[in-house]
Amino acid sequence: MARHKAWRRPGEPRKYDPTFKGPIHSRGCTDIACCVLFIVAILAYVAVGILAWSQGDPRKVIYPTDSRGQFCGHAGTPLEKKPLLFYFNIMKCASPMVLLEFQCPTTQMCVAKCPDKFMTLVKARLIPSEFEYYKQFCKEGVTNQMSVPDILKGGLCPAMLTPSKSFTRRCFPALAGKDGSITVGNSSRFDDGTGTIREAKDLVDGVKNATVVMEARQVVMKVFEDYTHSWYWILLGLVIAMLTSLLFIVLLRFLAGIMVWVMIVMVILVIGYGIFHCYMEYAALKGEAGSDVTLKDLGFQTDITVYLQIRQTWLAFMIILAIVEVVIILILIFLRKRILIAIALIKEASRAIGHVMSSLFYPLFTFLLLAMVIAYWAVTAVFLSTSNEPVYKVFNETECMHSRMNCEPANFSTSAMKADCQDSECLFAFYGGETAYHKYLIGLQFYNVFLFFWCANFVTALGQMTLAGAFSSYYWAFVKPDDMPAFPVFAALGRSLRYHTGTLAFGSLILSIVQIIRVLLEYIDHKLKGAHNKCTRFLLCCLKCCFWCLEKFVKFLNRNAYIMVAIYGKNFCTSAKDAFFLLMRNMIRVAVLDKVTDFLLFLGKLLIVGIVGIFAFFFFSGRVKAFEDTAPHLHYYWVPILTVVVGSYLIAHGFFSVYAMCVDTLFLCFCEDLERNDGSAERPYLMSSTLHDILWEDKELPESQGVEEEGDPPPSEAQI
Repeated sequence: MARHKAWRRPGEPRKYDPTFKGPIHSRGCTDIACCVLFIVAILAYVAVGILAWSQGDPRKVIYPTDSRGQFCGHAGTPLEKKPLLFYFNIMKCASPMVLLEFQCPTTQMCVAKCPDKFMTLVKARLIPSEFEYYKQFCKEGVTNQMSVPDILKGGLCPAMLTPSKSFTRRCFPALAGKDGSITVGNSSRFDDGTGTIREAKDLVDGVKNATVVMEARQVVMKVFEDYTHSWYWILLGLVIAMLTSLLFIVLLRFLAGIMVWVMIVMVILVIGYGIFHCYMEYAALKGEAGSDVTLKDLGFQTDITVYLQIRQTWLAFMIILAIVEVVIILILIFLRKRILIAIALIKEASRAIGHVMSSLFYPLFTFLLLAMVIAYWAVTAVFLSTSNEPVYKVFNETECMHSRMNCEPANFSTSAMKADCQDSECLFAFYGGETAYHKYLIGLQFYNVFLFFWCANFVTALGQMTLAGAFSSYYWAFVKPDDMPAFPVFAALGRSLRYHTGTLAFGSLILSIVQIIRVLLEYIDHKLKGAHNKCTRFLLCCLKCCFWCLEKFVKFLNRNAYIMVAIYGKNFCTSAKDAFFLLMRNMIRVAVLDKVTDFLLFLGKLLIVGIVGIFAFFFFSGRVKAFEDTAPHLHYYWVPILTVVVGSYLIAHGFFSVYAMCVDTLFLCFCEDLERNDGSAERPYLMSSTLHDILWEDKELPESQGVEEEGDPPPSEAQI
């Protein structure tokens, strides 16, 4: 027979229900419309990925491209043994159009090596051996019978060669300094091959503009090389962070009180050591040449190690760490009584985790799902960004009506454009396209980012609801652990996927919309950085702040809504409403207990990050002699350090989220227990006597509605 359910006004406490025994098993599917929408969105996401993989070509990012759009040094092609890009006339890169179109208006070709000596075509043509060397840097079809004017008229060879060095797989002139002047081949002047004497410094502007175009790629390539040389050490660091987090959680299970105090003391000591180290670096740089340069004067540098050579950087680090240290100490002093209660709450959470030990390993499943989401997003983004077609444009030295117009290199020599502009060339300009696919490419990129947020939030929400279902089954078990399911985590996971996929999709969709709006605001702010409209900047700043607060509120509400869904099996809106009003009726408890517990767990994350980060710093920076031969030689040693630090925080957050979710679930169940029951023999509390004593220890905490007296006795051992 169906159980009668009394109607309850929104915001009212729940009444006593003798048939309620924890997470409801006879439940139905919730938020079906959102479930269908999520499945359709995932199928469309797969279609976008397939389309991107069929159209994209990551080689466009890895290899330099010549004037014909061919990849230099790509295996399996005729240019396999020609990995470097050579510019016929680097001085044409001095044109301001380079900074707008990101392409030098000169012929570019793939070569096996860069020129290592200075010579002109006129002089090389007179000596057969020199001309054979020169032809390495000419197009195909140059013969010994051709005259110099014919070669130059056809654009088959550069007018001159300058000693060059490879830089990001491109040949740039090897300019040297001599008595403060720029020289090429030990001379401050040179013949450009057309009979004109040029100054060596004329090459500087061309090199500068070309390097501006390639500077971002240079940094990316160096960072990529650092990852290839240090990935196994980074992986080892992350494994150490995972083992440390797991060990810490296990110790917290058996020695909760001791571990929390050890954690507090260790965080203070680690930050204190950071302050000491910064001071020692600051003092060591005193009197060093260039160490007194200010950060403002230094400006932006791609090599972050440059900042570590000036005193102001270490002074800033020292001040920041000192402020963090003082703030943490003051918080610990003012909340010392609340911390004792929070420690007792963590002990109770440890007991719950002791009965649901499999929950400690659930973060590994979450990591696996998130890794799949991130990998799919990253691969799709790369293929989408490289799915454009090569676009060729007309480049010329004199005035031409067809300048910068699209052209086809295959038939350009016989086209009307070439007839109208004899000195023009059809060169590769950039990757683009004008088909329907290319027109909507930015939309596909946006969809890729949005689905990334949605899927990542869905995975996180699934973990929260699963853990909430497992820990709520512990709380509402009348006899622990006999009344609990055999496999509480698997049972909760099955219920979440079978009945509440739509609810998880609904909550994660709301959060994703807020996050994508924040991304758009950041993009707009980046575009308006050069604007001087203070009103617009102020409005944008206010919007960013408001949506940041909204994101935090939505995350908080979603988290508690998922707990209510795990217990009662209602839809998202109903569960969010019930959770919100329940928290409002227990606002003081939320502020002084739940959040203090979160603060203590946050200190645990800081401790793990600090320990692993310090070891990573001394290892990769080569500060310890024992590691000098073992550590890899890198362009930027901060790359693996930052990766290990960020990865360690994410790993620690994943493991500590089990404790945080356990505390939040027990807290919400406790508030529900107070409203349902009164501690009498007829309506006994389901909380343990320890949890009852914890939350009654502070007499200043107001009781929720539905509790008749503050001094109700704790439940007897028979009741628990």
